[in-house]
Amino acid sequence: MKRINRSSIRLLALPCAFVAILSCGNSSPGGSDSPTPTPDPEPEPTTGVANLLVSSSSRSYDLTRSTVNFSSKDNMSPSTISLVPSVRNQTMDGFGAAITGSTCFNLMQMTAADRTAFLKQTFSTTEGFGWSYVRVAIGCSDFSLSEFTCCDTPGIENFGLTSEDTDYVIPIMKEILAINPNVKVLGSPWTCPRWMKVNNLTDLAAHNQWTSGQLNPAYYADYATYFVKWVEAFQAAGVPIYSITPQNEPLNRGNSASLFMGWKEQSAFVKQNLAPALRTAGLRTKIYLFDHNYNYDNMGDQSDYPVNIYEDGDDDPLIAGAAYHNYGGNRSELLDIHEKAPTKELIFTETSIGTWNDGRNLTTRLPEDMREVALGTVNNWCKGVIVWNLMLDSDLGPNRPGGCQTCYGAVDISNSDYKTIQRNSHYYIISHLAAVVRPGATRIGTTGYTATGVMYAAFENTDGTYALVLLNDTSTEKNITVSDGTNHFAYAVPASSVVSYSWKK
Repeated sequence: MKRINRSSIRLLALPCAFVAILSCGNSSPGGSDSPTPTPDPEPEPTTGVANLLVSSSSRSYDLTRSTVNFSSKDNMSPSTISLVPSVRNQTMDGFGAAITGSTCFNLMQMTAADRTAFLKQTFSTTEGFGWSYVRVAIGCSDFSLSEFTCCDTPGIENFGLTSEDTDYVIPIMKEILAINPNVKVLGSPWTCPRWMKVNNLTDLAAHNQWTSGQLNPAYYADYATYFVKWVEAFQAAGVPIYSITPQNEPLNRGNSASLFMGWKEQSAFVKQNLAPALRTAGLRTKIYLFDHNYNYDNMGDQSDYPVNIYEDGDDDPLIAGAAYHNYGGNRSELLDIHEKAPTKELIFTETSIGTWNDGRNLTTRLPEDMREVALGTVNNWCKGVIVWNLMLDSDLGPNRPGGCQTCYGAVDISNSDYKTIQRNSHYYIISHLAAVVRPGATRIGTTGYTATGVMYAAFENTDGTYALVLLNDTSTEKNITVSDGTNHFAYAVPASSVVSYSWKK
């Protein structure tokens, strides 16, 4: 396999936000300059006590666990958030990040003990934060070690997993699933095999390039078989596939590996080929359409992309809904699509931080990413939230030419020792959701306290526990009371912070 040239990698000076892998858990108020112990497992919610997880943009609270007792006094607080469990919204599937080839490469450079500690802290529901949904590439992405598909030799009979799959992605996924067997896996291709590409659907000239091109309709059936073979190969290797998207960013011709697929093409491919092929193979893998930006890359004829497909002839029950990214447009598009297709699901599948948006500055990124990505998508009906790379190195890689050269991971690991880790905003926002909102939870209604800069979402888990995730994006502490109608408790939410609450009824 072709490997990225790492000779030019330069070692970055490690900021004080870097902490050793075995001590990247709680920090006591006052900062993160000194190593701190691995966080205690999340306590089981107990009657009379609410469990809290707190992070502040200053890192004075750094995924810090705490508790608060229920109050025995009558609740007279004007700043009370009251849960309304009778208002039932979407059922949650989970929260996580992309397990790219780059992520897996970096994880593989760690010692086995350090890697296990990090993965347990991230995915374990008893020893960590319980991340529950991940995304993997079908073939390569711009964060792979080389450019490839699983069938680079013409002829679908030549399908086969590559060494990046078998040596990196699948072993890491099996480690994750050993820690949390309920993690869901979403697969997305960046391109079809090059021999299936044409320059456009009029000329149908061969387009033997990684970038751009369109899927030749003559190969729709073969490409559907490609998906089936990929799902079956991963499942045979011990990695069940919960869902797929037909194409990552189908309106983006310029990625390092890419394929243009307008809504009419996707409709024909999915309804006439992909869904029937999955069903014939006995697979019930969910299909999420689109997988791209809120603004449809400003292509007027592609607006409402998934709704157009829903309405284009007979719908197929394997088409579960649509997936979105936030590199263009506004999250209000999620609400618009939900209102136009209320029986269809929505998931959020990619967002990035990097040098362009001050991605390692928690002071700006934590509140914005909670508002726009975590709570913003969930409150607009998304069942799952997945951010981009789980782990990149301190030189923003490995990555591919033509892809993102300026992205940070949810965590960044120093490539001087493959041990020292910095947690960035994406790690915090996913952890704050996953730690208290379990797969199968229902987002429920709320009434009461509202204020500029305060945002929240409430949930009821399948075990009957309640959860509330709250952002205080103000410069002052907020003394907020939470009530479930029977019990109530108060907590002084620090300025510029996130609090996740969980408690038994």
